[in-house]
Amino acid sequence: MVCIKQVPDTTEVRIDPEKGTLIREGVPSIVNPFDEYAVEAALRIKEELGGKVTVITMGPTQAVEALRKCVAMGADEAVLVSDKAFAGSDTWATSYTIAGAIKALGGFDLILCGKQAIDGDTAQVGPGIAEHLGISQVTYVQRVLSVREDAAEVERSFESGYEVIETPLPAVMTIDKSANEPRLPSMMGTMKALKKEIPTLSAGDIDAREDLLGMEGSPTRVKSTFTPQPRKGGRMLRGEMEDMLKELVQILREEKIV
Repeated sequence: MVCIKQVPDTTEVRIDPEKGTLIREGVPSIVNPFDEYAVEAALRIKEELGGKVTVITMGPTQAVEALRKCVAMGADEAVLVSDKAFAGSDTWATSYTIAGAIKALGGFDLILCGKQAIDGDTAQVGPGIAEHLGISQVTYVQRVLSVREDAAEVERSFESGYEVIETPLPAVMTIDKSANEPRLPSMMGTMKALKKEIPTLSAGDIDAREDLLGMEGSPTRVKSTFTPQPRKGGRMLRGEMEDMLKELVQILREEKIV
C-alpha cells in the first residue's frame, strides 16, 4: 500500500482567511513529489518479489487524477477516500481516517509514504498511520535493503549519516528522495490508468468514529495566517577590519543588542 497526497502547485497556494485551510478548489494540483519516491520504492519491491501495489489517497474527487498518475507509473490498484465528513482534517484526523480505510481494505505487508507533503511539511501523517494501526514504523528511509516474509531491512538517513534498521512486518515506512529516481508514466500505463475504475470509500465505509473525523475530530486549529513583511535593506560596513569592528560594536550598542 502506498499512501499519496494530491497537493496544490506550490506557485498557486492560497489560504482561506476564515478557516485557515488551503483553498484547493480550482487550483492546479500535482502528486506530492515526495510520494512519487514511495511509489517507485513499492514498484521496485514488486518487480523483485512479486505482489500487488495499491495506492490510496484522501481528498476531494479531483484527487482521482493523482491516483491515475500512480497507476500509469505501474501501480495495480487505486482507492480514493473521500467524504465531506473528512474536510478540514489536521494530520491526526488524516492519519486516523487513512488508517481506518486501510483496515477496511484488508491486510497489507508494507505501507509506504513519502517523507512529507510539500504543502504542510509536517511529516506526521505516515507515523500517525503506523500509530493508529499499532504497527512498526521507520522514517526517512533512503534505501530498502531487503524485504522478507516477516521483516524488512532498510537504511534510515539522519543529519550526520545513516543507520541500518530491521523492522518486523507489517510496517509503515516513509521514503526519502535519496531512495531512488521515480519513473515516468509509460504510454501503456497511461492508457490503463484512463480506463481504470477507482473505487471511493466514504465515512460509512471505513472503520472510524464520526466524532474523530474532519475538522471536528482535529485537535489542532490554524489560529491565523499572514504574509511576512519583507525585511528592510541592511547596511554594508566598509574599510579596515579594526574600523569595521568598532563601527559594528557601536551599531549594536545603539540598537541595544549589547
